[in-house]
Amino acid sequence: PSKVWSGTTVLGDNRRRDRPRIIEIDMQGRVVWEYVLPLQLRPYTNPGFDVELLPNNHILFVLPRKGVYEIDRAGRVVWSHLDRQVSHDADRLPNGNTLYVFGADDQQRDAQVKEVDRNGTIVWSWYARDEFDKPPYQGTYEQGWTHTNAVTRLAHGHTLISLRNFNVLLEVDHRGRAVRRLGAGYLRHPHDPALLPNGHILVANHVDPQEIVEIDPRTDAVVWRFAIPEWRMWPVRDADRLPNGNTLITGTTALLEDT
Repeated sequence: PSKVWSGTTVLGDNRRRDRPRIIEIDMQGRVVWEYVLPLQLRPYTNPGFDVELLPNNHILFVLPRKGVYEIDRAGRVVWSHLDRQVSHDADRLPNGNTLYVFGADDQQRDAQVKEVDRNGTIVWSWYARDEFDKPPYQGTYEQGWTHTNAVTRLAHGHTLISLRNFNVLLEVDHRGRAVRRLGAGYLRHPHDPALLPNGHILVANHVDPQEIVEIDPRTDAVVWRFAIPEWRMWPVRDADRLPNGNTLITGTTALLEDT
C-alpha cells in the first residue's frame, strides 16, 4: 500500500454482455459508482468501449458502431454524436471538440480519424489511404484495413495515430501529412499510445511476452519496458503513467499497477 498511487479508477466493465457498465472502484476493488448501459445501447460494446474521465467529472465513452456519449454522474446523457464509423477511442479536446477513430473493419475509402465540434460537424478528418495506399500496405488485413485503435492530439497541434495492422505509430500535421513514424520493426499490434509529460510515448506492445514500452520519439528508441507477467492481462490494452511514476496497465480481465 505504501507504493501505490492511491485513488479511484474508472473503467468499462464488460464481463456481463447482458449488463455492460462503467464503474469506478476504490483501492480495495469496491464499486463506488456505476452506470449501467441502457438496454438499447448494450449491443454496442464490441470491440470494447473506451471510457474517459473529463475535467468536469463527466464521463466520455465510445460505443463501437454507434457513437460517442458524454454522461454526468447522474447518468444523464448531456452530449452525444452518432456515427456507425466509430470504434475504440475518443478524446475530448481543450477547445471542446471530440476526436475519435474508426478501425473496426475499416476500408480504404473510410476516414480513420475524425474531429467533430459540439454540434457534430466534422471539422477535421484523416484518411490512411493518403499515406498507405501503396505496397506493402495494400491487401487484406485482419479486422479491417488499418484497424486504427487510438488517436491523440499533441500539444503542438499534430496528431498521433495508432495503426494496429501496420504495426506503427504515425504522427501527422494539421493537413494530415505524415511527419514521423515510430515503432517500425519492434511494435506489434500497438494499442493506445499515451504522451507523457517528458515527451515520451507509452504504448502497449503485443509481442511475446506482451509488454508496455516507453518510446523516445526523438530517437525512436525504447527507453523503458515492462513485460506483462500474468496471463490474465493478455492481450494488454492500455497503460497510464501515474503521478508517482508507477504505471497502471489494463489487461483483458485484470488491472495491474507496477513500479
